[in-house]
Amino acid sequence: MRGMFTAGVCDVLMEHGIKFDGAIGVSAGATFGCNYKSHQIGRVIRYNKRFARNWRYCSLRSLLLTGDLYGADFCYNVIPNKLDLFDYDTFAKDPMRFYVVVSDCLTGEPIYKELKTGYGTDLTWMRASASMPLVSSVVKVDSYKLLDGGMTDSIPLAKFQEMGYDKNIVILTQPKDFIKEPDSLIKPMRLSLRRYPKLLAKMENRHIDYNRQHDYAFQQEKEGKAIVLCPEKPLGISRIEHNPDELQRCYEAGRQVAEKRLEKIKLFLES
Repeated sequence: MRGMFTAGVCDVLMEHGIKFDGAIGVSAGATFGCNYKSHQIGRVIRYNKRFARNWRYCSLRSLLLTGDLYGADFCYNVIPNKLDLFDYDTFAKDPMRFYVVVSDCLTGEPIYKELKTGYGTDLTWMRASASMPLVSSVVKVDSYKLLDGGMTDSIPLAKFQEMGYDKNIVILTQPKDFIKEPDSLIKPMRLSLRRYPKLLAKMENRHIDYNRQHDYAFQQEKEGKAIVLCPEKPLGISRIEHNPDELQRCYEAGRQVAEKRLEKIKLFLES
């Protein structure tokens, strides 16, 4: 739910007509970031607040009954197709290329998947990108077995640069001075991921990789090759926050950061 910060940033950028050649999202950055390509300002905060207390959206009940903390059918079928419609036509027509990062359970490596239509298996790839270990079923799509993209590439700036995107706006949901510690849940992960030793090995060292990528993003900003937008202090919100007011608070924090740096972003992209 730190992704509400990301939603706030994205809405401000969309409101000011800022367009990109490409975007890449990881986990909540994938499931929320897709709304940039579909031009749906306000959709992320709207449906998250609306369904924050709905057990089918996110709850232990959902985990027990479906195997997923965030209910797969409700989140990736019922909401976008019936309750808060996703604009598939605009998504497909918009020229911005949109990628999601997922983790291959068998190889322990990230996969960078371009999504072109937003529906069908594209929704499954988005779901895979946001399927957190321990509280999500392994997602099977296109012969792959997948889990959360943040397990193998949390901040894919270097990869995006490798793909040819040399001016990047990086949205992080942790403050600049954040240092990731070893995962406190690594012991139960050793049990749940025992069939996937290569992915488990990545999780054992995830904090090291994350901190390296975090530092790289700010180094790129220092060199004038990127702008990093992040909270000024820890957001202090749960991964499964059910309070709509807390979601709104984090969303507003994202808006404030984007508005504060808006002119710098414009100059950066135009130069």
